[in-house]
Amino acid sequence: MTERKITYAGHSAVFVTLDTTVLAIDPWLQGNPLCPVELHKPRKLDLIVLSHGHSDHAGDAVRVQMETGARIAATYELAMIMIAEGVPSDKVIPMNKGGSVVVGDVELRLTNAYHSSSYDTKSGTVYAGEACGVLISHHGSSIYHAGDTSLFSDMKRIGEQFKPEVSLLPIGDRFTMGPSEAAQAAAWTQCKLAVPIHYKTFELLTGTYSEFARECERLGVPSTEVLPGHSIPF
Repeated sequence: MTERKITYAGHSAVFVTLDTTVLAIDPWLQGNPLCPVELHKPRKLDLIVLSHGHSDHAGDAVRVQMETGARIAATYELAMIMIAEGVPSDKVIPMNKGGSVVVGDVELRLTNAYHSSSYDTKSGTVYAGEACGVLISHHGSSIYHAGDTSLFSDMKRIGEQFKPEVSLLPIGDRFTMGPSEAAQAAAWTQCKLAVPIHYKTFELLTGTYSEFARECERLGVPSTEVLPGHSIPF
């Protein structure tokens, strides 16, 4: 029996279970004030995907990789940083926008995202390539994690080509889209379900689910709020 579910760990961190394969996107777990303690140390993890290098997305990736043995997929620049930070090179999958990588029965793509990207090392902050969104496809079904981004019209192409079951969209405002723009992104991606991420973590992130849900309803897009530690099937 196929098991497909998304588990939210707070902020932008999500776990995706696809049959026996478990992936994590931007697993900022320890240090994440919204992440339940029981999710700090994943028991099983096969693949980590990083949307960009900022500490609230990639800052816990090295620890999680070393504790689980998972492979890390990221843009070339960020992948090289992971190796420099101590991740074995055979556990790193360098890639970039426009290409795809198949890991087991999962196809991974990186998409555009309009945002910055840097990584904090012991010797200072370094450039970490461009910020990305993430598309994960499995047996003809896809989910879209937008990473940190503004609204951009090529999200329409993501909808036309992939029609994701679920779109995970930042709604916090200030550093990313706010609720209204994120709802428009949900409509453009033609998703069956829109789920907010990157909100409530800090006071500066003022976007709320109630605003997002109201805008999604106006645009005819189903939405739901997933609380940290909870899962939804797809």
